[in-house]
Amino acid sequence: MSADHDFVKVENASCWFDVSAPWLERVVKRRPRVQLKAVNGVSFSLRKGETLALVGESGCGKSTVARLLVGLYTPTSGHIEFDGEPISKLHTREGKSLRQRLQMIFQDPYASLNPRWRVARIIAEPLRVHGQMSAAERDARVDELLEQVGLSATDRNRYPHQFSGGQRQRISIARALAARPEFLVCDEPTSALDVSVQAQVLNLMKRLQRELGLTYLFISHNLAVVHHVADRVAVMYLGKIVELAPRDALFERPLHPYTRMLLSAIPDTSGAGKPRVPVAGEVPNPLNPPQGCPFHPRCPHARDLCKNEMPATERHDETEVACHGISQGWIALNEEGIHTP
Repeated sequence: MSADHDFVKVENASCWFDVSAPWLERVVKRRPRVQLKAVNGVSFSLRKGETLALVGESGCGKSTVARLLVGLYTPTSGHIEFDGEPISKLHTREGKSLRQRLQMIFQDPYASLNPRWRVARIIAEPLRVHGQMSAAERDARVDELLEQVGLSATDRNRYPHQFSGGQRQRISIARALAARPEFLVCDEPTSALDVSVQAQVLNLMKRLQRELGLTYLFISHNLAVVHHVADRVAVMYLGKIVELAPRDALFERPLHPYTRMLLSAIPDTSGAGKPRVPVAGEVPNPLNPPQGCPFHPRCPHARDLCKNEMPATERHDETEVACHGISQGWIALNEEGIHTP
């Protein structure tokens, strides 16, 4: 890493949405307000130049965290800093320079590009918004970016529908890089692509990270992709981070029962004949989450303490884990790890 301090710091961040019925209906039917706790007390940090992967099942709050980090959502509570500056500064006039330094790559390359704009205008838009460069300089920068992401400068006059899914995601990456950001939030950037194209886009992102010194928050539900790109991995469940560890430590020696469940569901391609264990149960309704540990209804190790009390996050070697079974010692820490995909 090129710096020891935390480049991005998230402290006890929550994001709740009011999904209550309309006021009159609540009054007539005497219904209370209803809060959806999409993210509920999440803490982590990133060092400059690293990739932190955020993984978990659909609906666990990963994309909400992504939008909090780039200022699309405002935290209900908690604190988020980017290079020592509060993320709330993004919405002020002084935050213009801060906005240039962080960008987002969206999940769907079909929906995130304006179909009526040519590629040159799409990529140049961040430069125009931030008032960078003359028109001639912007044109030269667009050509440079197209070449940098593996496309041709002659593609500048084409429309998004004239490209394949992988090529459109390369255009999205070029747009994100236009203003020379330092931090990219990648919200499942390869999930809409074919497997062979996924590998090409991931390799491109790793090369750009090396060349440009980028820092990534990489959101995915694909553990094989995470193993390929991440330095550290945070596992989310129902709005909370249940385990955070260096990549190799997490894949070789997962501690939290949910992490073990996710990893044991990966097909074994090593030929060792290890049985595949399906992920048991369903994620509870986030409008009515269980008391205590949110994972206890699906956990094979759950006890009464898990049903009544939220576990605190504790450190074990390089791993941070929130689990009563680990802290109280009824889940053995020397249990054999799960195979790596």
